[in-house]
Amino acid sequence: MNRVLTLLAATGVVLILSLAELLLANRKFGLFTGGFGQSRAVDGGGEVALFVLGYVCAQVFIGLLAWAIIARLNRSGSNRHLLFHFLFAFGGLFAGVMALRYQLASYFSDAMSFGLMKQLGGGSLGDAILYGINEITLGVGALLGVVLVYWLIWRWVRRHPGPTAKDGARYGALRPGWKAGGVATLALIGALAFIPRSGGDAAFGLNRTQVWSAGGTALDAATDFDRDGYGMIAIIRDDHPFDSARHPLALDIPGNGVDEDGFGGDLELVAIPEQPALTQITGEQPNLVIVVLESTRSDVLGKEVNGQEVAPNLNALAAEGSVTPSVFSHVGFTTESLKSLFSGSLVPAKGSPSLFRELAQSGYRIGVFSGQPEDFGNISATVGMRDAADVYVDAESLKEKRAFSFAAQGSLLVAENHLLAAFDENFGEPSDWQEPVFAYFNFQSPHFPYAHDEMPNRIEDNPIERGAISAKNAEHVQRSYWNAVAAADFWLGELIDRLKASGEWDNTVLVVTGDHGEELFDDGFLGHGHRIGTAQNETFLVINRPDAAPAGPLGLSDLRPIILTAMTGGQPVQPDFPPFLQIGPLDEPTAIGLAEPDGRIVSIRLDTHEVCFLPENRCLPYDQLKGSDLTRADAVVARWGSERWARRTQQ
Repeated sequence: MNRVLTLLAATGVVLILSLAELLLANRKFGLFTGGFGQSRAVDGGGEVALFVLGYVCAQVFIGLLAWAIIARLNRSGSNRHLLFHFLFAFGGLFAGVMALRYQLASYFSDAMSFGLMKQLGGGSLGDAILYGINEITLGVGALLGVVLVYWLIWRWVRRHPGPTAKDGARYGALRPGWKAGGVATLALIGALAFIPRSGGDAAFGLNRTQVWSAGGTALDAATDFDRDGYGMIAIIRDDHPFDSARHPLALDIPGNGVDEDGFGGDLELVAIPEQPALTQITGEQPNLVIVVLESTRSDVLGKEVNGQEVAPNLNALAAEGSVTPSVFSHVGFTTESLKSLFSGSLVPAKGSPSLFRELAQSGYRIGVFSGQPEDFGNISATVGMRDAADVYVDAESLKEKRAFSFAAQGSLLVAENHLLAAFDENFGEPSDWQEPVFAYFNFQSPHFPYAHDEMPNRIEDNPIERGAISAKNAEHVQRSYWNAVAAADFWLGELIDRLKASGEWDNTVLVVTGDHGEELFDDGFLGHGHRIGTAQNETFLVINRPDAAPAGPLGLSDLRPIILTAMTGGQPVQPDFPPFLQIGPLDEPTAIGLAEPDGRIVSIRLDTHEVCFLPENRCLPYDQLKGSDLTRADAVVARWGSERWARRTQQ
């Protein structure tokens, strides 16, 4: 195989892979066409030119590097052999990584990171990986299949070697020289150093591509001289490379005249909510039952699918009692949401006041009936759940009844019928109610993948299989999700019937809420906790007592004092502070936001400085904001900085 044909064939491989990557990036991120959350579309003449320059430098570099490595490993091979290995080794690896990346992107946003994966795993990256073991197993199986095909074809190719380097210059194997490699390397480094500083959108677009983003990450790490996690190359670069106290996401110290984090100038502290003190319930001491519906969106209230009411029991409870239709999870993850709900704090510390601790001290008999493991992510330890409970039944103790075969904590799910059976066993007799009772239920049916063998089909006769969940099947996914919510609502009705049959209904405060919302490919994403918005963050509050739920919006951390007020018969107080929202840990979030009283949300992507306004679906760079837009964004920054500072001073 002569050198010209080899060069053309190898170039063709790189061009095909590059075209596929750009098409996928545009489909997912609106790279060239734009869309909500992507005001940085590469759509101007100069921007396109810079993008092409950077992308060509990256692709030429990786192509030459891959060919040089393969040529070195196959010194005696012919061009035919080298091209074969280049096609499978480089082409297969590039395509495989690209497929994995965009498969994850079909479920999650580009805010996904190792930190967010750990939160999905309740603080354990291992549990997060085990939770996705189905997809990982399929991926490994596909990889092994490709390797097998590679080996079989290679055996055939070796039997038909064709001319080799020994046959003369005409057939000499094509190997890149040091000059070509050096020029490609310097060109890429120059582009990586220049384009992010150009101020245009090209760098944001290039970060959606594999080789450029990997090269930028490596070079940024190499220029992180003060080792504070930020270098001089990335879009969000460290303008103080030798001062570890000043960098993006640094703690802004108020009143020192220095803007440590690069947002909004020096921090001016604002008031933030205080965690309620431990409260003992005296007097009549009504029973309290809290039901948390996993991943249940706020639009469940009154929701119909194909003319059928999804949650008739929840709707009837709301009509009889009171409802707040807008309650926000601060983080969009189960573990931190439940900690906030029971503690009344955005980031509670272990041992802090909680409903479990104060009701235990008030003489309540406490039962936990959860379809998930409540030790997951240290929920139980943080709010004192296991220590306070007289009866403790969760997915860990009912592991043999789990709905799926997975045994990792993040994958355990137990159907509601088992929880109600445990409740009957422990609270089924009048003598079990001699003391006031606090019962906590966690119904897991609405959790991904929205179906299991013990779930009845109430809305959808054929719930989607886990392997078929994708954006192209969005309508089927949505029907399956609402079917799962309907199943949880059925068991809510069964619980209400039991409370009424026991004669304790009139003496029971029943609270039903969700831990967060769930995006169902509404805007291209699936799941929760990876983008701020109503679909992922917003849930609801229903209490069976009239006038017990304030108007909202509320944060889950507002619910503890509201619940205590409902138990004592007082009037609910509307919180003074809008719910604060974050993606990732408070000290290192990817995004922050506020749910404002008028139903609007303002959020800031801290890695890109994009500020988005909902429901207008309008996004602008932070440095282009003016007037009320800037005021709203700075309110988010001030709240974030004040929350962080309060926790630092409390340590």
